[in-house]
Amino acid sequence: MDGLMLDTERLAPRAWVEAAASLSVEFDLALTQPMVGRNFRDCQAIINDHYGPAYPTADLMRAWHVAYDAIVEREGIALKPGLLDLLDWLEARSIPKAVATSTRRDRAQAKLARTALLPRFVALVGGDEVARGKPEPDIFLAAAARLGEAAQHCLVLEDSEPGVRAALAAGMTPIMVPDLHAPSDDLVALEPLILESLAEVPARLAALPRS
Repeated sequence: MDGLMLDTERLAPRAWVEAAASLSVEFDLALTQPMVGRNFRDCQAIINDHYGPAYPTADLMRAWHVAYDAIVEREGIALKPGLLDLLDWLEARSIPKAVATSTRRDRAQAKLARTALLPRFVALVGGDEVARGKPEPDIFLAAAARLGEAAQHCLVLEDSEPGVRAALAAGMTPIMVPDLHAPSDDLVALEPLILESLAEVPARLAALPRS
């Protein structure tokens, strides 16, 4: 969702800066990269590991949500290029779609409703609905179950490295559309299909063999 369908990942660093300033604490923006694609619990652990138990991590994360929501309220949420055409293409072929996002379900629902995308998906799985976040496969397996599809019949569109690794772990076919961060050499070595934009996806899907 964030960074793939919604152009929101670039808002996150701004919110971290504002949140840290509101608490008069430092925050290393280098932490934002490993947090991309990770759920709330994992992001909290990343901050705790970096700063230690004395750092006000819980307070900072609450302040981050306030700052982030304020930015969204002021500026809205932009859709990523090619998204609507891709959704139209899938719907014209009756291909069911699910959102599997590390964002908590209630916040994901609010974003999708705000952008009028929520009715276009059969299912939604939030990061707080599974035991393990990406790069573990849990969230994609849950999404496949809600679609009533076998994992090997599912294709995953992802912008993050943890998401691509989760798709591979689930036995699904990933297509990566990187957002702010290029894939690592280790990920490239796994040879996932990497595209520059969602606008390229329909032609790639149309070329896939039909089973």
